Amino acid sequence: MTAQTTPTPPFRDPQLPLAKRIDDLLGRLTLDERIAFLHQFSPAVDRLGLAAFRTGQEALHGVAWMGPATVFPQAVGLGATWNEDLVRRIGEAVSTEIRAMRARDDRVGLNVWSPTVNLLRHPLWGRGEEGYSEDPKLTSAIATAYTRGLRGDHPTYWRTAPVLKHWLAHNNETNRDTTSSSVRPRVLHEYDLRAFRETVQAGAVAGVMPAYNLVNGRPNHVSPYLAEHLRTWTDEDLLVCSDAGAPSNLVDSEHYFDTHEEATAAALRAGVDSFTDHGTDSSKIVERVRGALDRGLLSTDDIDEAVRRQLSVRFRLGEFDPGADPYADAKDFDTPGHRALAQEAAEQAVVLLKNENGLLPLAEDTRVAVVGLLADECKLDWYSGTLIHRSTPLEGLYERFGAERVTFAEGVDRVRLRTSAGTYVSVPEAASSPDEVRGAEGALDPALLAGRTDLPPLTTDATGTDLALVDWGDGVLTLRAPDGRYLSVAEDGCVRASADQPGGWVVQETFRLERHESHEGGHLLKHLGTGRYVSVATDGVKVADENPEIFTLVVSERGEESVTRVAGQADVVLVIVGNDPHINGRETEDRTTLRLPEHQERLLRAARAANPRTALILTSAYPYTVDSADLPAALWTAHGGQAAGTALARVLAGDVSPAGRLPQTWYASDADLPGLLDYDVIGSRQTYLYFEGTPLFPFGHGLSYATFAYENLSYRLTDEGLKVTFTLTNTGDRTADEVPQLYVRAVSPSVPRPRRELAAHRRVTLAPGSPTDVTLDVPLSTFAFWDVAQNRHRREPGAYELLVGASSEDIRLSTTIDLDGEPAAPRPVREHGLDAAAFDDQRGTEIVDRTKTSGDAVTPVDGGTGELLFHDCDFGDGVAEVTVEASGEGTVEFSLNGGPVLAVLPLSATGGPYDYTTLSAGIVAAGVHDVHLKLRGPLRLARVGFSG
Repeated sequence: MTAQTTPTPPFRDPQLPLAKRIDDLLGRLTLDERIAFLHQFSPAVDRLGLAAFRTGQEALHGVAWMGPATVFPQAVGLGATWNEDLVRRIGEAVSTEIRAMRARDDRVGLNVWSPTVNLLRHPLWGRGEEGYSEDPKLTSAIATAYTRGLRGDHPTYWRTAPVLKHWLAHNNETNRDTTSSSVRPRVLHEYDLRAFRETVQAGAVAGVMPAYNLVNGRPNHVSPYLAEHLRTWTDEDLLVCSDAGAPSNLVDSEHYFDTHEEATAAALRAGVDSFTDHGTDSSKIVERVRGALDRGLLSTDDIDEAVRRQLSVRFRLGEFDPGADPYADAKDFDTPGHRALAQEAAEQAVVLLKNENGLLPLAEDTRVAVVGLLADECKLDWYSGTLIHRSTPLEGLYERFGAERVTFAEGVDRVRLRTSAGTYVSVPEAASSPDEVRGAEGALDPALLAGRTDLPPLTTDATGTDLALVDWGDGVLTLRAPDGRYLSVAEDGCVRASADQPGGWVVQETFRLERHESHEGGHLLKHLGTGRYVSVATDGVKVADENPEIFTLVVSERGEESVTRVAGQADVVLVIVGNDPHINGRETEDRTTLRLPEHQERLLRAARAANPRTALILTSAYPYTVDSADLPAALWTAHGGQAAGTALARVLAGDVSPAGRLPQTWYASDADLPGLLDYDVIGSRQTYLYFEGTPLFPFGHGLSYATFAYENLSYRLTDEGLKVTFTLTNTGDRTADEVPQLYVRAVSPSVPRPRRELAAHRRVTLAPGSPTDVTLDVPLSTFAFWDVAQNRHRREPGAYELLVGASSEDIRLSTTIDLDGEPAAPRPVREHGLDAAAFDDQRGTEIVDRTKTSGDAVTPVDGGTGELLFHDCDFGDGVAEVTVEASGEGTVEFSLNGGPVLAVLPLSATGGPYDYTTLSAGIVAAGVHDVHLKLRGPLRLARVGFSG
């Protein structure tokens, strides 16, 4: 008898078109199975041989949260390299490690939630470390390079499937799930959408993740922009994955919908395909989808469309073609090549801000004093992997210059905590120190983390222990034992010296000293992670809800004393300060100021006073404002990953000439900043594009140990755009990189345009005396702006400047070109009316949702008074009536050219915010005029029309 063979189902046949394979598999899934696929953790379907699948693997600058992996510089540091080729290679390395790690641990996912393409609009945004730049062109260039590396170059199969974060206009952590970003159409299209659009159009993106916030009054998870814009940019199926907990926020915190069934249905219909909610428990989402189906809020077609997009990604990842997947057997992990790449990236990310009197690079025989809180640290952030290797600046300098030529003072305050009973807090000896629990490769033992309970709690005795106290700003403190362990609090409430460094979603290593009014010199010590105060009990030091201990701070040594001691004996002092990525600026927490913490400013002042040959080295995720007037040298680097120290030492020694460039403006003071929630970069003159003040350091700034000459600027106009060519020559005495930057500027624009706008750049390596011709391509679309009157991009005819230089403010060559285009035309308001949000200018208003599913309206801020201005409105031969579509209550006043009020339209309460009514009034208007509308009260204006 001949054995029968089961025919291979069409979805397993790689010879068939992808769409047919998806159709076949989708048709084999039951409704229950398809609904289950909508949760982040999709279950296996054993009868079809489908494995479980989860969306989401963090890989911002290396594989995160899955154990040891190569750790590259923070994303903002990668942005500072201005080097797409380098970033593409990093993406390749990261995705290769993801594949290798997945081969031994199926918890590692291939749907990668990275990179973050939110623009670094505001330097106080807590998650600025995750983005690349304040400029949409640079951001999209770096993001495209990273996604291409993550995707791989096979024509069919993807190494990983990258998802861009966070759609859209997301730059604040403060109340991030309830605040609304008011984004006028020009800002939306020219700024916030642009970084996403150009990256998606490049073809290596699998999807996006909506952000927690609302845009124009509507949560991003039900945004019509997903369908209206995102999915029109590519023919590929794009997977939209919700952010964690955001589907529930639609009801629980945002109160946008009354029920979770309504919210889930609205998100699914808007385009969300995978719901990240309630951790691994999919039952809530399944229940909500079922409820929405039963209530008629969803159709099975809605579900099928979402599952189809998810299956498309799984097919592209080769899941159903294991024999054909070229990445299935990836084994490269922590290779010498990956280690070298991490060092190269850290070197290229260093930005030399200032260098007078030849202080840098350091001569071989220089006696160096290294001081500062970041000098012997290799800091990680929330999206870092676990270090396999580590290199601090101090270790790098020891290695490069020799320990005998390097002296060190951390500069921390040494204190003891005396109790009200006269005893002192004491740290028991640990069985192992942080250095002892590192393996041969430097990887941390996972046990040495906050939450470790096998160590004894702190106690009190007659002498106590000197603790290192650091104030990171705003009174946020860390306390550290002499062996380097940070004081931390575990679930049992005991205080232990148990953490290698601050970390975790809720940081358990930060405290605050609060003066006790009834006890002179006494303080309460508040633990910020739990909100409770430290107390002393018979069984050790704890945090508790009652009986807080009153401590007296006994200072053994101020940090600046140790700095002064070593600084005066050195040829050069390196002050290495900055931020801890888990404190005062991170996901869930915005910064409050650009200033360095007072503790660090004290150290810098002490070093300057002791030795004028002082260089400031800022190791930080963010810009700072510092007084650099009497500093001969300063440089900045983001937290540089596993090779940070080695890379920094090589730059300081001159083995590598620095060529990093600032990816965002460094402002001179907090007074230069707009409000954190003011997303109107045009109206409030934000970023280098519009800022009219004098920055501390401008966008694109960065010095070199070499010098470069720019000559022979020319251009050639083609059908596709401009080819701009110039000669770049290294006129210095060492091989170095230069980053020539091309900016464009409209000379006489009819609307506010950027002061200058990055159009192209390139990182170039040149030997001494070596010239090269650099050609940069500029598409003609670069010169267009969003015409609110015509609701599309338009290029104006006229003169445009081409500006070539070393930064946005260091322009070396320029020329002017005349381009043709489409002349401006008056708005035909008699025929088409005015959409309220399509204003040319405004004061005191914000954009809100016209309905819960589509459209915009405008309302006065806080129900007060606002004004809208619409230029060049053409009333033709004349109109006799103005109508407004509005909801709420208040009045709309109509005038022309800033003249007298011609019509007042009073609006009685209409009920809810989406209950619109139409009001009309008689006017006389003909020809072309500017329309002024004054809005009074808590009304929403959607449209203005004209007739007669």
